Amino acid sequence: MKVIKRNGQKVEFDPSKIENAILKAMRYGSGIVDKQCAKDISYEIHEEHQYDVDISIYRIEDRVFEKLIEKGQILTAKAYEGYRKVREFQRQTNTIDSEVFGIVTGENKEAMDENSNKDPHILATQRDLIAGEFSRDYCRRNMLPPKIVQAHDDGIIHFHDMDYYIQEMHNCDLVDLKNMFKEGTVINGKLIETPKSLQTACTVATQIVQQVANGQYGGQTISLSHLAPYVRVSFQKHKKIVAKEGLAIDREYTPQEIDIIARNRLKDEIVSGIQTIQYQINTFSTTNGQAPFLSVFMYLNEEPEYVEETAMLVEEMLRQRYKGMKNQVGAYVTPAFPKLLYVLDENNVPQDSKYRYLTDLAVKCVAKRMMPDFISAKIMKKNYDGEVYPCMGCRSFLSPWKDEEGNYKWYGRFNQGVVTLNLADVGLSAEKDMDKFWRILEERLKLCKEALTLRHESLKGTYSDVSPIHWQFGALARLKSGEKIDSLLENGYSTISLGYIGLYECVLALLGESHTTPEGDGLAVRIMERLRAACDSWRAETGLGFSLYGTPAESTTYTFSRALKKRFGVIEGITDKDYLTNSYHVNVTEELDAFEKLGFEAKFQTISSGGAISYVEVTNLNQNTEALSTLVDYMYDTIQYAEINTKSDYCQECGFDGEILLDDNLEWYCPNCGNRNHNTLNVCRRTCGYLGDNFWNKGRTQEIGERYVHLDNHVHEVSK
Repeated sequence: MKVIKRNGQKVEFDPSKIENAILKAMRYGSGIVDKQCAKDISYEIHEEHQYDVDISIYRIEDRVFEKLIEKGQILTAKAYEGYRKVREFQRQTNTIDSEVFGIVTGENKEAMDENSNKDPHILATQRDLIAGEFSRDYCRRNMLPPKIVQAHDDGIIHFHDMDYYIQEMHNCDLVDLKNMFKEGTVINGKLIETPKSLQTACTVATQIVQQVANGQYGGQTISLSHLAPYVRVSFQKHKKIVAKEGLAIDREYTPQEIDIIARNRLKDEIVSGIQTIQYQINTFSTTNGQAPFLSVFMYLNEEPEYVEETAMLVEEMLRQRYKGMKNQVGAYVTPAFPKLLYVLDENNVPQDSKYRYLTDLAVKCVAKRMMPDFISAKIMKKNYDGEVYPCMGCRSFLSPWKDEEGNYKWYGRFNQGVVTLNLADVGLSAEKDMDKFWRILEERLKLCKEALTLRHESLKGTYSDVSPIHWQFGALARLKSGEKIDSLLENGYSTISLGYIGLYECVLALLGESHTTPEGDGLAVRIMERLRAACDSWRAETGLGFSLYGTPAESTTYTFSRALKKRFGVIEGITDKDYLTNSYHVNVTEELDAFEKLGFEAKFQTISSGGAISYVEVTNLNQNTEALSTLVDYMYDTIQYAEINTKSDYCQECGFDGEILLDDNLEWYCPNCGNRNHNTLNVCRRTCGYLGDNFWNKGRTQEIGERYVHLDNHVHEVSK
């Protein structure tokens, strides 16, 4: 007689295995081991089935249970059946077992390399990644329609942040520090009142940032101008203390002496306060296992009453960022956070302007530390009725919205979520037939609208209690406990974003040429205008804040490229690499100089108003900041939002301070000593708006390695 095992294999019947199983059950059941009973049951089962050719293991187990009941071994029968169910459960393979365990073993490269600001070897990060795998799996099976899941899996669209979709979380926002300082806030049930000094304000700001990060999955932005009033508060406080100290030693300081001493103490406090922000943000770890994704807005004219105080804060922020932060061996390296947003305006760009010294310092800083990024007030004012405001996180911009009194409101608003369209797939699917392209694009846009509506619906009905710091205590709103956030989701108060990636590859697929050619440029603009028109029509139809958003695509650039290769094979210039070109950008290998690139991309930012950023790659210009200064002046006149990518790395093995290189196999190495150990290499690169310093997936690494240097040590005549 043969026994058919669970895997289908056939083995000879072995009665001793039945006996041993029964004896184990007796120990955990009745507690009385009856060897004869076990032997009898084994014998009886053999006698009943000795003439059968085959018998399944499941039938044997059923008969063992029945025989135990017949012989009055009730407790043993229960123990046997319980053990059987546990073993059956343990043999089952969950849909995400390999993905989850792969995070622990380091074999799940896709999850571990998804975010270059997360160290996947840290337990806290692994815990978040494991939770994310469960959430993603649950959403795919129970929360999203099959056609959305299939489109996501096929790389037609990308349903972003599915690992957080199970919870009532939003994406990114502009934190209203001004309101939180003025009205007070609550953290972990403790009341935080209006700060009485700059140092306190800086400390409270970092605590707010951490709490905000714990209740959302996207980036956040705060403004230095919201801290500026407390510079003045501290100055007045220092003056009173100095006068009091003078009297304590029988010395009545003159007003001028008091002012000098108090101002010196204020400078020390500003240094300490900015240091608090920089160190806290880079050493905090949020619930998702990473530093808060924070951007700091530096706009001198945001609070007209406090321009001078804001300038003092901006100067110190730039000085400390230029210096960098020490790594584990004590060498100064480039920190990833916070992202700095420096506004170029009429009072800091002209050479004879009062605050040009700040722009010169910003240029010096970006040459060494890749920060700050630059927002042109001149261009933004043209686009937004004279308004200047920051992006949420790395590039997501709000749409204009006015309160009941007709005043623009920016802080306290947020983004509900993003779904990205793979434009390269649309282009390849059309097979160079333009009529077919526009038909396919319309179908894909309908799919995106449905997916975006799901993101909106998932937030509807959310109670303010899910994240009090956001909804009840001022970061975004002052709702009551038990009140729903629905009013903040409607009428354009918050945005919901149609992302896109691969405009370059899309045009290449349709025309066989880049979108920087005259014909390609025209088609690219028409495509972008159609995406924008779709968002505008959806907004008019639903009242929701649909916006067009140039997706950062840190990991999506890789997943989309793999999907394209699977669907269309290897196509030169499109699927013969492991990445797609971000948003509307010029392809990274295209040989344009910095001024040509920014001038070309500027028009797309106006169309993609819900999210856009342009960058240029430069060589080491620490000794030629004049070239960068010329470029920054050009940004002011030309483009709303741009960043400059430099290289400032460090090898802990030999102390090399320069550019860590990539070899032909996309492995990082020190050009001085050959070190390839990621644990002792500090490499910082622009990933997708933010800086990344924990290395990248294969696709993003290839993209980084192929970036053309748009500006070297020679300033191009076009800039003049």
